[in-house]
Amino acid sequence: MKTIWLVVPCYNEEEVLPETSRQLKAVMNSMIERGKISSESKITFVNDGSKDGTGDICDRLGYNHVDLPVNCGLASGFKCGCKYAYRNGYDAVVQFDSDGQHRPEYIPVMADAMEKEGADIVIASRGLAGGGAVGARGIGAKLITTLIKAGTKQTITDPTSGMRMYNRSMIEAYAKSFDLAPEPDSIALLMRNGAKVI
Repeated sequence: MKTIWLVVPCYNEEEVLPETSRQLKAVMNSMIERGKISSESKITFVNDGSKDGTGDICDRLGYNHVDLPVNCGLASGFKCGCKYAYRNGYDAVVQFDSDGQHRPEYIPVMADAMEKEGADIVIASRGLAGGGAVGARGIGAKLITTLIKAGTKQTITDPTSGMRMYNRSMIEAYAKSFDLAPEPDSIALLMRNGAKVI
């Protein structure tokens, strides 16, 4: 049974954090009850030097969390979670934005896809569901998709998605690398080096 470490980087998310936490806990508890994942699976909020009440909410509501003393950025928050997951033998890490834009009920779908497809990374695609970025962000995402395809011969429909699942080998890569970040260019690099991304 797989152990999943869900990493939720947070920066000034006091307004949405309780609801995001409630939704994530419901999905994780359901997966544990159905025997899809081990009861050792956990959610960790990485409070990335927030200036609002994010840290206080984590303390008051008893969230499993890490408080970074200053804002270090997404990469540092995510790598913090990967280091813990790697050192404690977790099978998969889920990167999940804390701002409420993602749908946690797709985490089990991602876990199934990783197992069935033998994927190293599973990216939740807003584009496949008929959504995705619009305006300048949408144009930027399409440009990134085109560049990734040119460099890897593979199509990533939502390269800027903040909802991704990484297997054990990818956890190790992020935990040990100095300059690997959870960004589209790193995904393309990992793909060029043989990582299977779906």
